[in-house]
Amino acid sequence: MTWVQQYQPLGSYLLSALAAGIPLYILFYMLAVKRAAGHKAAFLGTLAAVILAIAAWGMPVGMAVNATLYGAAFGLFPIVWIVVTAIWIYNMTVESGEFDIIKNSLARITDDRRLQAIFIAFAFGSFIEGTAGFGTPVAITAAMLVGLGFNPLYAAGICLIANTAPVAFGAIGIPIVVAAQVTDIDLMRISQIVGRQLPLLSVIVPLWLSVTMCGFKRSMEVMPAIIVSGVCFAGTQFVVSNYVGPYLPDIISAIVTILGLGLFLRVWKPKNVWHFPDEPPPDAKLMATKFSAGEVLRAWMPYIILAVMVFLWGLDSVKAILAPVSFKFSWPGLHNLVIKTAPIVAKDTPYGAVYTLNFLSAAGTAILISGLISVLFIPNYGYGKAMACFKRTVIQLRYPILTISMILGLAYIMNFSGMSSSMGLAFTATGALFPFFAPILGWLGVFLTGSDTSSNALFGALQKTTAQQIGVDPALTVAANSSGGVTGKMISPQSISVATAASNMVGREGDIFRFTLKHSVAMLLVISVLTLLQAYALKWMLP
Repeated sequence: MTWVQQYQPLGSYLLSALAAGIPLYILFYMLAVKRAAGHKAAFLGTLAAVILAIAAWGMPVGMAVNATLYGAAFGLFPIVWIVVTAIWIYNMTVESGEFDIIKNSLARITDDRRLQAIFIAFAFGSFIEGTAGFGTPVAITAAMLVGLGFNPLYAAGICLIANTAPVAFGAIGIPIVVAAQVTDIDLMRISQIVGRQLPLLSVIVPLWLSVTMCGFKRSMEVMPAIIVSGVCFAGTQFVVSNYVGPYLPDIISAIVTILGLGLFLRVWKPKNVWHFPDEPPPDAKLMATKFSAGEVLRAWMPYIILAVMVFLWGLDSVKAILAPVSFKFSWPGLHNLVIKTAPIVAKDTPYGAVYTLNFLSAAGTAILISGLISVLFIPNYGYGKAMACFKRTVIQLRYPILTISMILGLAYIMNFSGMSSSMGLAFTATGALFPFFAPILGWLGVFLTGSDTSSNALFGALQKTTAQQIGVDPALTVAANSSGGVTGKMISPQSISVATAASNMVGREGDIFRFTLKHSVAMLLVISVLTLLQAYALKWMLP
């Protein structure tokens, strides 16, 4: 028996949208006001979503339960799998003492926290986002910054903010590929438009990070390095996205930024080195120790191997070999039983629910193999210690695992019931102002799902249809869905759960949400205003 999605069960799009937001209001209240632990907030939000889907949207009980479980399963694999393996590698380097050498080597390049944040959270994080995506960069970089001595709240918040610049082209361009697939708009054209929006944000992200940490006045002390990193990244992102395609902007931009900033710091140093005011003094003995080039290379080897493996796993040729070794099944009581209708789709379409256990080709498996290979390079650290460390890591992450699973359950029940679409359709009533709201729709989608890819899949067709109705270039609004979506990544409960797990702040999800919310809204407004101008006054900016 099939069930047809309802988009205005309460008589109007606006009223239905307001009701559909109730689970999000609860989530917001629990995180921002009550500062509740993430798993508690996620449980209440998910419970409210299930009740609403059944009582107000008329979704059959069995389908509602299955949609929630389907989302939770996706949360466990591949999302949790990435988080656990990434934190495991970090924990091994700490337990073995190798991370002390990493800290020492970074301090010799720069001991300034502002520049370390740009190096690791912005540049290295962008490389990982470009190759893997799905929470991997935040998991790795937040753990590294905490290990370096960063204030945990700032470590988590900085990594979430830094992760905006590369998200639209993450995981070898998957968000743009999906946007093109669901809208039948030329892939290269979407890439070009996103590449004419995001660089305007990317160029200021390094400054944004520094000002967030120490204020504008202290940021002026490192302005030359900020300019180098911002221009390297944004300039490369523009060129690659416009003239090469959506697959490599993040990877090439990150490499250019790391090399550019590294070379610049060989000839320039800030006059004053900045640390957090409440930061304990550095270990003088450790900082005074000079490690050999071989020891430094050995200490960095787990992350070098990780970068190489994740890059290889993103290649189509490797995917072609590994992807067939997977287990797929149609989710019982859900697959193709929900019917999506106009105006979300052009014609009635069954909503597929196929769960894929692609263990070999998953990014988390690439990280796991990286860890197993890394054990060979870590002195006095065998596989017995590594497996014991893995077990402790799973126990350490038990609450984030619950949170991520429930948040994905919340996202999926809202998607399958039609609640997410009901919220999206309310924006179509804005008429000629819709280009301003198009990025907000993408922002909402990423907040709901934790993924720019999922947001594009959810709202891409709606963006195209609405743009055609008001006479605006549909490629612009579809691209804006992805560009606006990146600003929602930092407040997505899924991303925040990853960040708290990596920075040892489990239970303080509300603090991180409050930390990142104002940055998310401010960046979103930048993209919204830009999209509105590009729709009318600045059409010349479009390809």
